[in-house]
Order: sequence, then C-alpha cells, then structure tokens
Amino acid sequence: MKKSLTSTPYSVLDLATVIQGKTPADTFKKSADLARHVEDLGYTRYWLAEHHNMISVASSATSVVIGHIAGATKTIRVGSGGIMLPNHSPLVIAEQFGTLESLYPGRIDLGLGRAPGTDQVTAIAIRGEQRFQAAQSFPQDVLKLQAYFSSENSTSSVRAIPGEGLDIPIWILGSSTDSAHLAAALGLPYAFASHFAPAQFLTAIKIYRERFKPSEHLKEPYVLACVNVVAADTDAEANKLATSLYQMFKGVISGKRQLLQPPVDNMDLVWTDYEEEQVKQMLACTFVGSKETVKHDLQQFLDQCGVDEIMASAHIFDHFARLRSYEILSEVFKGI
Repeated sequence: MKKSLTSTPYSVLDLATVIQGKTPADTFKKSADLARHVEDLGYTRYWLAEHHNMISVASSATSVVIGHIAGATKTIRVGSGGIMLPNHSPLVIAEQFGTLESLYPGRIDLGLGRAPGTDQVTAIAIRGEQRFQAAQSFPQDVLKLQAYFSSENSTSSVRAIPGEGLDIPIWILGSSTDSAHLAAALGLPYAFASHFAPAQFLTAIKIYRERFKPSEHLKEPYVLACVNVVAADTDAEANKLATSLYQMFKGVISGKRQLLQPPVDNMDLVWTDYEEEQVKQMLACTFVGSKETVKHDLQQFLDQCGVDEIMASAHIFDHFARLRSYEILSEVFKGI
C-alpha cells in the first residue's frame, strides 16, 4: 500500500552544529529556539546525536543537551539519535535516561548506536581498551539496559535509580546492515542514518522487516529514515543554502573539518571533482528546493522505501533560514 507524506510522522535530528563565528553556547540557544518552533509546527520528536572531537558538533554530552531541549519545550518527544553505547556503561545510561524520563515523563526516547561517534584515538580516550570489547558486546549491553529499566530488576543487587520501572522507548540505530539484525531480533524500532550513509539503506530495512520478531515493545516493524532537507521559498535559494551542507561534508571527506561555513555562490570553486563525487554519494538522501520540489522528491523517496517516519536534519548557516526550512517542510507533510 502506497504511503502518503500527509500520513507520515515527521521529526528533527539536530547535531547541535556550531557555525563559523559562533560558540557552542550560541548553538544551544538556537537549538532550544528551533525545538520550540518545530514543536509548534507539529513535529513528532527532536533528537540529538553523540559525537566527540568534532569542531562543529556541540552535542557530545548528549544527555545534558536532551535535558536542555526538553526543559525548553512542552510536548515534543526529545531523545538521542543516538547514544553511542560502547562509550558508556549501560547502568550509567539507564540512570541518565531514567532521570530525564522522571523530569519529563512520557517524552524521552533512547536511540542506541554501536559506533563510537568519533575517531579511534578519541574512542580510546573515552573508554580506553574497553572500547574494543564494548563494541562487540553491544547486543548484550542493550539487553542489560532493558533489564535495568524493567520492574523485575528490583530484586537485583545492581539497580538503576531512577530508571527502574520506567517506560523509555529504546530504538536501534544503524548505518549498515549490522544493527538491522539486532533490531529485528529484539523487536525494537529501527532508525537508519540515511542522511550520511545511504549505501546500505534499502538492504538494511529489508532485512529488518523480513526478520522482525514481535515483542512486548513493538508488534510490527517500524522504520525511521533520517534525511537531509534544505527547503526555501525558491529552488535557487535552497540550492545556495545547501552549499553549507556540502562544505561540511567536504570537510568529512578531506579530513579537514571546520565550523559550519556560510553558503557560497559556486561550489566548483570550493571542491574538487573527487570531493564532489564522494559528497554526493554520502548525500544521496538529501532533498533541496522549494516546497513543491521537496514535496515531489520526498514522495518519491517514500514510494521507494515505505518508511514509517521521516526525520530531517538541516545544516543551514542562517538561523532564520533554518527555521523557515523546517516550516516549509511541515507544510509538505501537512499537505498545505
């Protein structure tokens, strides 16, 4: 059955991007402003992602920033997309998210990833040699988290207080096929990072759907796809705004990361042919343009993959242009 955008929940992924000339403190203020804005526009959830040692990403202390956003809003769900579990003890994450759920009941999501969210040197700085073992024990650590949240854990010698007995939805995140198997086996919702790793997207969600086992948490498979969206009043304006996104990913490709740069008139003066090819491969699930253009292209995407929810990331230099982009996107989903 063909799905329509108007019946599809829509959400936000915020990497707490630091722009050129600004600080993380500025970013956090703008993130709170954006969260209030999208809450009013009917967005379902607002997620933040754990990254480390990246000059343009300020959400390294993800749980803290989630609390900041939840405190600045009233109804929108707030969570992690995701917490990189190998960086942490499952007990500590259970306590942190138990605290968040106690402060903001019914509004907290816990998305979990198995990658470090950084380079290997920084990963070792975070957890030492335990980092390598933790990555292998990701499935077991997810089960430990579920146990800490369960009421049955009240007789255990190690308990998550707060956290125990709370209903905190756990999501499995993926950027390859690996986590699709785990999400399916545990009967958990699956969120795919198609906004930067689209290569195995269709294969991964096919595996997840085919192997899904119903659980007490979820009866049918539920797929969330994260994509990049840069919307504006005209295609020309959107295409220029998107050059900030392209410059950011050029930094990823070249290994020369920098703060989010202002848009430029001509990317051909900024990247090489090789960099352009690599960036466009990574950004295959990116939608840039006016409302009509984004609507058309997003509907084609939905026709192809049939996901249950779409989460949009927007690396836009100007704050008000970013607010406008999410406003236009909400109109796409509302059919306005």
